[in-house]
Amino acid sequence: MSRTLVFIPAWNEEENLPAVLDGLRERLPDVDVLVVDDGSTDRTAEVAREHGAEVLSLGTNQGLRVGIATGYRWALEHGYSFCGRVDADGQHPAAELERLLDRVRGGECDVAVGSRFVSGDGYAPYRYRPSPARRLGTGLLRRSVAVVLRRPFGDATSGLYAANAQALPLLAEPYASGAPEVEALIRLVDAGLRVDEVPVNMAPRAGGESKLRGGKAVKLVLTVTATLGLALVARGRRR
Repeated sequence: MSRTLVFIPAWNEEENLPAVLDGLRERLPDVDVLVVDDGSTDRTAEVAREHGAEVLSLGTNQGLRVGIATGYRWALEHGYSFCGRVDADGQHPAAELERLLDRVRGGECDVAVGSRFVSGDGYAPYRYRPSPARRLGTGLLRRSVAVVLRRPFGDATSGLYAANAQALPLLAEPYASGAPEVEALIRLVDAGLRVDEVPVNMAPRAGGESKLRGGKAVKLVLTVTATLGLALVARGRRR
C-alpha cells in the first residue's frame, strides 16, 4: 500500500474520468487512487475500475459534501500518511496536485490548497478571468472569507487539496453546509493547522456541463456566505 491516497468525488463523470485517472497514473504512479461514486447513473464506477482505481459507491446521490468526507474518512481509516483530492471533471491537472503533495510531504504545511486567484513564480496575476457575475460573487466571498479566517484567502471553494495525516480527522468529519471546502478551511484554521494557498493553473471542464451554472452558482454564493456567518456566530459563543 502507498503512503498516499488520491480520491476523486464523482457523479456521472464517465466522459471525463479516463483522462483524469490516466493523468494521475502518469504523474503520480506511487499513489493509490479512490473514486467515490456518488450514486452515478452512468458508467462512472465501471470506467474507474477499468482504469485501475478503487471504487467506493455510495449507492444513491448524496451530494458533494458527503463524497468529500467519505474520501478523507477512507484515507484516515486506512492509515494513509497523505491524501490528495481532485475533481472528476478534468479541471485539476495531475502535475499541480503533484506540486501540492510535494509541499505537504516536505513538511512545509499541513494542507495545501490549489488556487486560481493567487500569483507566484510562473503564475501570473489575473490569469483566470471569470465572467462579470462570477467575478462579483468571488469578490464578495473573498472579503467574507478573510474576515472569518482572519487572513486573505483567494480561492476558498477550490477542490484541489493535499493534506497530511494530522489534518485528516478534521477533513473526514461530516459537513453540515453546502459549502464543504469553506467549512473545511474554517476547521483547519481554528485548529491551528498550517494551510497554504498555492497558485495553480486549472483547465476548463473537459466535457459535459458544469453542475454550478445559473441559479446553482447564485445558490453557492449564498450558501458560502451563510456558512461563514454561522462560523462567526459559533466562534463568538465559544468565547
